Amino acid sequence: MGRKDAMIRLLHTADWQIGKPFGGFDEERRVELKSARFAAVGTIAALARDRRVDAILVAGDAFDDNTVAERDVNRVLDQMKAFGGLWVFLPGNHDAAITGSVWERVRALGARRGLQNLIIADEPEPLALLDGRLFVLPAPLMRRQEGADLTGWFDAAETPAGAIRVGLAHGALENRLPEAAEAGNPIAETRALTAHLDYLALGDWHGFLAEIAPRTAYAGTPEPDRYPANAPGFVALVEIDGPGEAPRIERVPVARYNWVARSERLDGAVDGLEAVLAGFEEPGHTLLKLTLTGALPLRERVRLDEILAEWRERFFILDLRDDDLFDEPDDDDLDRIDLSGFVRTAIETLRAKADDPADPEREAARLAIRMAYVEHRRVAGTER
Repeated sequence: MGRKDAMIRLLHTADWQIGKPFGGFDEERRVELKSARFAAVGTIAALARDRRVDAILVAGDAFDDNTVAERDVNRVLDQMKAFGGLWVFLPGNHDAAITGSVWERVRALGARRGLQNLIIADEPEPLALLDGRLFVLPAPLMRRQEGADLTGWFDAAETPAGAIRVGLAHGALENRLPEAAEAGNPIAETRALTAHLDYLALGDWHGFLAEIAPRTAYAGTPEPDRYPANAPGFVALVEIDGPGEAPRIERVPVARYNWVARSERLDGAVDGLEAVLAGFEEPGHTLLKLTLTGALPLRERVRLDEILAEWRERFFILDLRDDDLFDEPDDDDLDRIDLSGFVRTAIETLRAKADDPADPEREAARLAIRMAYVEHRRVAGTER
C-alpha cells in the first residue's frame, strides 16, 4: 500500500517487563521464558522494519524494575538493531524515572553505541519528531505510583497546526478498566478528546484494547506472562493520515508462548479430553492451566493419569488443577480388583466413607481405594 505524504505509521507497544524473574517455574523454563522477552523485542524491530514504520512508541515498563542487569539492557539494545527508525521509551511504574534508574544506563549505553534513534521520554514536554510532522506528548512516571493524572498537561500543550499529535502514557484509564486496575496512576478517559490528540498510546494493562476510548488504545504486553483472558501477545500498528484524522489500529500477533486457562468437566469418562489436548497447534510453546471437575470411576481416573502423563511431556507447562475432580468407584471397579473376604469388606467400608460427604475421612478413603485399584493393576500386569 502506498504512503500518503502526511500519513504517519507508528508501532505502539508496552510492558515488555525485561528481567521478569518467573520465580514460580523451574530453572530451565525460567530461562526460556526470560529469553522469549528478548526475542519479542527482536520480533517487534523486524516487524517495524518490514512494515516501514516511522517510529516505535514503548508506553512504559520496558523493564521489570530499575535494578535489571546491565547484560539484559545490552541484550535489549542488540535486539533493537533490526529497526533503524525512532524508538521512543516512556518510563512506567516498574521502571520509573527515579535517580539511578535503568534509563540512565540505557542512555549511556546508547550513546556509547552511537544510537541516535533512541529517545527516552523522561520529561513532560512535547517531543518534535519526523521533522516536526509528529509531536509526542509523554507523561513519564517519576515514581511507582501517582495519585494525580500526569497527562493533564497535554490539554494546554501547544504544537504546530499541521503536526500529528500523539499522547504517550502509562496507567489506568478511568472508568474503562476493571476496578482493581484503577488503584493508581489515573488517566482521564476523555484525555484524547480534551487534549486534541490524534492518538493516545497507553501501557500498564497487559491485554490489547483498541478504542477503549476515542482515539485511545492499550497495546498490551507482546509476550504473555500469566494466564489471562485479556488478549496479551500483540502490538498495535497505527496509521494516521493527518491531523484530526481517525487512527487506523491493527492488532498484530508477536508472542512466542501461549498461556491458556481451560476448564473441562469429566463425568463418568475421559472421552474427548485427549482431543481437546491434541487441538493445540504448538503444545511445546503452550502453558496450559487445566482445571478438571466432575467424578470418574477408578478405571477412568487411571486412564486420565496415563493421558496426562503423556501430554505433560508435550506441553511447555501443563498445570493441572483437579481439586474438584472426584473418584467415584463403582461395582465394576471393585469387581475388577477381584477381592474377596475381609479385604473386600474393608474396601466396601472405604467406599461407604468415600460416598459420605459428611465423613471427615472421605478424601483419605477415596485415595486408599484408588491406590488399591492401581496396585491391583500393577500386580496383575506383572503376573501376565
